[in-house]
Amino acid sequence: MDDLLPDQLRLMASAYPDEVAYRNLGDGSSITFARWDEDSNRLARGLRDRGVAKGDRVAIYLEPARILDWIVAYAAVHKLGAVSVPVNDRLSPTEVQVILEHAGVGAVVTSAAFAATVAPLVGTFPELETVVTVDASDVAGTVTLDDVMDADPGPIQEPVDEDDLADVLYTSGTTGRPKGVAVRHGQVAQLPNGLPPWRGSGWLTAAPVFTFAGIGFIYNPMKAGMTVLFLPAFEAGAWLEAVVRERPVIAFIVPAMAQLLIHHPSFDSADLSSLGRLILGSAPLAPGTLLRLQAKLGDAPVLNSYGMTEGGYATFTMDPEGARTRPGAVGRPTPPVEVRIVDDDGVTCPIGSVGEVLTRNPAGHREYFRDPEATARQWDGGWLHTGDLGRLDDEGYLYIVGRKKDVIIRGGMNIYTDDVEAVLQAHPSVVEAAVVGVPHDVLGEDVAAFVVIRPDADLPLDELREFVRARLADYKVPRQVTVVSKLPRTASGKVVRSRLVAAPVDAPVEGGVRVADG
Repeated sequence: MDDLLPDQLRLMASAYPDEVAYRNLGDGSSITFARWDEDSNRLARGLRDRGVAKGDRVAIYLEPARILDWIVAYAAVHKLGAVSVPVNDRLSPTEVQVILEHAGVGAVVTSAAFAATVAPLVGTFPELETVVTVDASDVAGTVTLDDVMDADPGPIQEPVDEDDLADVLYTSGTTGRPKGVAVRHGQVAQLPNGLPPWRGSGWLTAAPVFTFAGIGFIYNPMKAGMTVLFLPAFEAGAWLEAVVRERPVIAFIVPAMAQLLIHHPSFDSADLSSLGRLILGSAPLAPGTLLRLQAKLGDAPVLNSYGMTEGGYATFTMDPEGARTRPGAVGRPTPPVEVRIVDDDGVTCPIGSVGEVLTRNPAGHREYFRDPEATARQWDGGWLHTGDLGRLDDEGYLYIVGRKKDVIIRGGMNIYTDDVEAVLQAHPSVVEAAVVGVPHDVLGEDVAAFVVIRPDADLPLDELREFVRARLADYKVPRQVTVVSKLPRTASGKVVRSRLVAAPVDAPVEGGVRVADG
């Protein structure tokens, strides 16, 4: 079939062998297209010699700082016709074990730092036989990358077709047990392969490559003739410095990063003029944040987008004109994707009304790996039930207003948490905010907010509540506000609301946490 991911790498290695494909901005290391292609050929042969065959699952469990080893392993797995299983490096050993067992991985490419987590699992379930560390390890049951790599760097590609599995991407698991989304070769490429003119410019990203948001930036930038500039750990100041120093023309961030950027002391003075566009995705973005970014970037569009691992590539994309005229929207459906907004009875809502967002891709949908029951529930009636609440305007632009389960019902009134969060984040002293429902004896639920305040700000919490009161209905104003140093998030940037535990209203002020009750 056409458009295999490694086919694009082979094209680039043939045409631009000595150009830098990927740079790790953390340590300054880089890899050329030729080296990436040849090293992945050698690793593919080495894994094959150790019994990895077409269709076998191979986990990639590496720190972000080892991004070059990560992308070599990713290409090698696909060249074997095997299936990659990216693993979040921030998971607990128990969570890692659950994923490896559920996926039935036959091999793991990891590092010495994680070898003690993985090696003891060999033999505990039938598939796992090989643990490869990219660096030296003294953990029994592991082999090093140098020992596995074959001497032959020549081309290798096991035949695959569009229905063969390419990846199993495990969801962030903000609630419940993570599920593995099965991605087939016919669904994996967001952009078609091709030989672009070499631009030599940079595409900056700090999104972890094991996420749906980040994995697309392994191959897509090269299809535009660009070098990937990868920041292993996002920090707002380091990101701004990278733009000033490296002069990328495109950058991708998630909304959590955007919030930190606009509140950084260097944001206003940083020279971001090299950016021809800034792309966002993976979570709702407060309109005020988008407008602040757009004002800073001038004519360069700030393009929000929307999609899910289950839905494939970004199912909604924003055009530059829409980005300027419809702050808060996440775009229109990307053909051939279809969308419906439905109420709790599954009835299509009128234009402008809020309901659950359902999408359908006539080109084929994904499914959960080894979980037909969950697949049937998630894609009921052939439509992907996203769990997100949104509305469509008369031009077909989608606005996400929150999660279906993140609606607070206070005294019979529905409150969308994202509405309250957007107003809180519009305050100049608030860096981030998250809103949750808390039990109330009379109202059923009440509104509690958790906010991160700028370090240089002195913000009385009563003042913040009055700021919200002036912009929202009184029943939406948080009765309880807690200042925290940071919000708990998944690796893809989503707030883990289950870890936000509201303090009692009569809690003392201690440990830097303040609580205001109104």
